[in-house]
Amino acid sequence: MMQHVLGLLIRPDKEWRQIRGEGLSSGHPYLTHTLLLAAIPAVSAFIGTTQVGWRPVSGAPVLLTPSSAAGLSLLSYLALLLGVAAVGAFVHWMARTYDATPTLAQCIAFATYTATPLFIGGLAALYPHLWLGLLTLIAAVSYTVVLLYVGSPTFMDIAPDEGFLFSSSVLAVGLVVLVAIMAVAVTLWGLGWGLGLGPMPAG
Repeated sequence: MMQHVLGLLIRPDKEWRQIRGEGLSSGHPYLTHTLLLAAIPAVSAFIGTTQVGWRPVSGAPVLLTPSSAAGLSLLSYLALLLGVAAVGAFVHWMARTYDATPTLAQCIAFATYTATPLFIGGLAALYPHLWLGLLTLIAAVSYTVVLLYVGSPTFMDIAPDEGFLFSSSVLAVGLVVLVAIMAVAVTLWGLGWGLGLGPMPAG
């Protein structure tokens, strides 16, 4: 798994061909890659909000209690898993339009590998600061788009011009899902401060 993570970040074209050549089957890539990588943002957010404290643009940092942070991290983790599954399901549906025949598990794996920069970017939550999070998100989304456009023709075994159209469709849906996940995350973590789930000043 880790060799694919590093490969996609360093040499995406070659790595996509290798992933395709492995002939992904069953749910193994989803269980190993998605479940572990999706935990990076959730665990990082838990550590950052309980040990470092959320740092707004101005004002003192604020900490969450471990109990409230754990619940919010779990819900955020589940939202990430559902988001990847939703994009994978759309990829599976779209593939039939292009006469491609990947399985649903392969499509979920494709969505997972494409979202690798977003998962890795979750490490920024170790130091929860507005501008750091925003800049990291922009960089992660940008490279995710690169992986999508580079990987679609290879992974789906379709022509490059069809791959461009395919990638554009997936990108549109992926952005909608990303915005939805961000909205859920902001709402959930906002509850930690707004509804008395346990925020306390950092000491």
